Amino acid sequence: MTDSVAELDDQPTEELRKRAFAKARKHGDIGFFWSIVRHLPHADDAESLDGSLGSVGASIDDAVALWRELTGHGYGESEPLLRAAFIDYLQK
Repeated sequence: MTDSVAELDDQPTEELRKRAFAKARKHGDIGFFWSIVRHLPHADDAESLDGSLGSVGASIDDAVALWRELTGHGYGESEPLLRAAFIDYLQK
């Protein structure tokens, strides 16, 4: 049984993320994960790195920031958009 949008909207973002990620893992839905990563605040920073040795530190910092955002720590201004994406995915 699928929760209603109102029931899902009452849940914390972290719970929505956990449930949506569990569903995506179960179905092997890489596209869902990729769509979420593209909406994280630091996603643009990681795409702009040149890969040179001088940017290794920045690459690690950006990767850590993306990981923290992906695991529910620091969504920033993207939180409403991500909540909507989690709810939409859980409704499918």
